[in-house]
Amino acid sequence: MSAIDDLTTELARLPGIGRKTAQRLTFHLLKQPADQSRRLAAALVTLVERVRPCARCHNLTELEVCALCADTRRDGTLLCVVEEAGDIAAIERAGEFRGRYHVLGGRLSPLDGVGPDDLAIGLLLERVPEEGVQEVILATNPSLEGEATALYVQRQLAPLGVRVTRIARGLPVGGDLEYADGVTIAQALHARREM
Repeated sequence: MSAIDDLTTELARLPGIGRKTAQRLTFHLLKQPADQSRRLAAALVTLVERVRPCARCHNLTELEVCALCADTRRDGTLLCVVEEAGDIAAIERAGEFRGRYHVLGGRLSPLDGVGPDDLAIGLLLERVPEEGVQEVILATNPSLEGEATALYVQRQLAPLGVRVTRIARGLPVGGDLEYADGVTIAQALHARREM
């Protein structure tokens, strides 16, 4: 296999990148000055070496504890649970939520072999009483797996006596928070409901 095929294959593994787009990107990189491709390669290596999950919420960070967890101005009694770290950025763009976050690291998907033990649910169950959380907002994606994950998490939280809410509809079923606009996310947060 050639270097062109190798890079095309690796790029095609990225979400939203098909084989043709991967090939176009490969040829685009070959047309650029070599320094630009080296900077891209160095940025990827740095990303892999430095970025890790926050020890507290599992957001992605270069620090032990992410900036959102370290921000003392955020409301520690309000915890928003999301599937992936990218979902936090989407909610933050709305500019309406001032609580803290918890990243599950995925969603329940038995067909893909993802069960409760594969997600950061246990850490969530520890955080709620330790941090004095009064409300948990479940902001999983409005897909079948996201709904199943929200229901499972809600059932696990029930014995802790914490208020559990779900972001309201307004996000399209089958859509991802990462791609939703700020207004839609803000409305969904304001109209959350009890589970």
